[in-house]
Formats: sequence, C-alpha cells, structure tokens
Amino acid sequence: MMYGQVLHRQDREEDLVNLNVGGIQHKVERCVLLRFPNTRMGQLIQCCSDAAILELCDDYSPAEQEYYFDRSPQVFHCVLNFYRTGHFHALEELCVFCFSQEIEYWGIGELDLEACCLDWFLERKHDREQNACGGSSNATSSGEISVVGSDLWRFEGTWCSDVRKFMWQTLEDPNHSKCSKGVAAVSILVILTSIVAMCIHSMPEFRYATDSEHSVLDSLELFCNIFFSVEFVLRVVAAPRPWTFLGNPLNMIDMASVLPFYVTLAFESLDEGDGEENQSLVNMGKVVQVLRLMRAFRVLKLARHSEGVRAFGETLKNCQSEVGLLILFITVGISFFSTFIYYTEKEDASSKLSSIPVCWWWAIISMTTVGYGDVYPQTAAGRIVATLCILCGLLVVSLPITIIMNNFSKYFETNTPKRRLSVAKT
Repeated sequence: MMYGQVLHRQDREEDLVNLNVGGIQHKVERCVLLRFPNTRMGQLIQCCSDAAILELCDDYSPAEQEYYFDRSPQVFHCVLNFYRTGHFHALEELCVFCFSQEIEYWGIGELDLEACCLDWFLERKHDREQNACGGSSNATSSGEISVVGSDLWRFEGTWCSDVRKFMWQTLEDPNHSKCSKGVAAVSILVILTSIVAMCIHSMPEFRYATDSEHSVLDSLELFCNIFFSVEFVLRVVAAPRPWTFLGNPLNMIDMASVLPFYVTLAFESLDEGDGEENQSLVNMGKVVQVLRLMRAFRVLKLARHSEGVRAFGETLKNCQSEVGLLILFITVGISFFSTFIYYTEKEDASSKLSSIPVCWWWAIISMTTVGYGDVYPQTAAGRIVATLCILCGLLVVSLPITIIMNNFSKYFETNTPKRRLSVAKT
C-alpha cells in the first residue's frame, strides 16, 4: 500500500473535523481538539445536537460536516498550533487587544502563552491600557494647558459664544496667543507674590506688629485674593460646562485657595461685632486659624502653569497601588521595629525610648533614613535593631521607585507630542 493511500483511508477521514475559519479551511483530527476539552473547539466536538453546535459556532453544514467561524484566520493559526503541539505563541504584528479578544473567544487564556511571548505580551498590553486610561484621564490634565481640541465645539449655539470662547482660550491655554501668555505670566507673578507675602507675614516682627505697621502686607493680601477671585469667576463664566469645570481637581484647588479668605473675613467681622468673650468666639477663632492654613493651597495653583507639577500629580494618580503598597510596608515596619526596640531598650534608664508611641517616631525617622538624632538606642541590642530597621527602610522605600519613575517618563512620552500637535494646530 502506498503512503498516499494510507492517508486517505475511509476510517481516517471519519476522524477528521472540517473547520472553516475566516474562509480558510482546515482538517484537524478529533483527538487533537479533545486535548483541551474545556476550550471552544473541545466543547464543540463533544456536542450531541445541532442546536448545541450552533451555540458554539457561527454556522454548521451537516451534509459536509463542516463548522464555520467568522473569526480572524491569523489568530486561529496560533490556536491550531496550540492544539497540535501544546505550545502557544503570539503574533507580534497583531494588536494585543485584538489577539486577547480572539483567544478569549476560543477559550484560551493569556497565561497559556509560552514564557518567550508572555512577558512582552503582558507588558505591551499594560502599556496600551495605561495609554488608553491616560488618554481619558489626561484629557482633563492636558486640557488645562491646551483646550483647543475637545471643548471648543461646545460653545456653538450658546450665549456670547465668541466672547466666551476667546476668554476660555485666553485663561486656559497659555500657548494660544501672546495675550494668553501675558495672562499666565501675571497669574504666576501674583501667585508668587501671595506666597512671599504669606511667608513674610509669618515672621515675628510682622506677626506681632500693629495694624498700621503691616497694612502694606494686608493690602497686598487683599489684592491677591481679589485677583484670584476675579480670575476664578471669569473662568467659571467662560467655561462651556461650568458644572464639569467645578469638578476638576485643579479648579477645586483654586476655590479652596480663595474661599478661606472670605470665610475668615466673615468670622472676624462677627468676632469684632460681639465684644463679649465667650466659648463660641474662642471656637470661631480656632476655625479662622484652621482656614488660614488653607492658604498653602496657593502653592498648588502653580500646577496650572507647570508641566513638572502636573506630571508629578499624574504620576501619583497612576501609581496609586504602588504608593499604597509603600505606605503599607512602612506602616508594618514601623509597628514591628517600634515594638522590637522598646523591649530591647526599656531596661536602660538613660534611654529615651520609654514607650512604644515614642518608638513610633524613632521608627519613622529611621526607616525613612532621616535620622534626626533626637531619639536613639543606647544598648548594643538596640543598635542592632536600629541597623535592621534602616536596612529594611532602604529596601522598602527603593522598591517602587523604578515603577514610579517609569510612569513619570511615560507621562511625558504620551503627553508632550499631543500638546505640541495641539499648539501647532492653533
């Protein structure tokens, strides 16, 4: 018997399954497909009725015993190779999301990929997901600098659309025109002036001076707050969607930097109006002091005009899991080493590590390698524990740095070209 006759025996033909995937026909042995019975093809071979078969394929011809699938024939070559050899490899020229969807249809998981393909596949998919998420999340952050692309069409048909569009571009996009650059420069100058005035006001010679002696600082403070208020109101009026505008984190920072000034004035006016000293006025004074602390938000207003500050904020947002893990590790380390150092130092009368809460402070400055030197172990065992604490702190703090730096670099890689393109379009 010739070799060709052996391949075409009738009993051999009955064991073959006819598959038509994307117009390409395949003949595969049943036993090959049954190697992975939990996949789509494995379940298809085990079906006993035409209705069950049609639930797993797009069409079926009982006369020709052929199954039809309207799927990618390129990916099916990888799937078919997986059935035949047990080794699953990916195609680099295909989109990772398309490939992932196709193999999910065939009932094969990404983790079935061989090690040579799995690493680059997951890395490339993660990068694409980050870029996709960054496209939506950075639409807000990128829009703070360049809003030419997405929101201008919303002005069509609204009241005073041309004037509001000009105001919006002037206030929100420093690269739009020379006027917008001038407005941005003035805004930065006022922010820096406000910060300097706040710092000078905290000096003892100005803090306890009379009203007449520091009236210049008060006038400067008033001018800065009026400028911030007018700028914020104009941006709200010019915004195409004020309700969405107010929900933006940077705009909430602007509101938080302006609102305390007026609330403080209201409380101080109530305090001056009532000459009697009572507990309610004391509490009101404490509230005023807390509100004055919110002036520090003015520093964050620079993020509107600073690419670096915005990149830092976006990096922290994209690294929430890594930062959370870092905080968790540091917290666990502080709890462990503070308890450990307390029991090694409590017998020494000269040691300042007299309680576990005091040891918390020591563990914090040791794990972060700050080391103020105000509290330190006295015994040899305590110094050994301190050495271990510092080494663990170095490891814990350094582990997520690479991931954070990668996200920081990706932010510039994905956003800088977009902004250059949007500026070029204007």
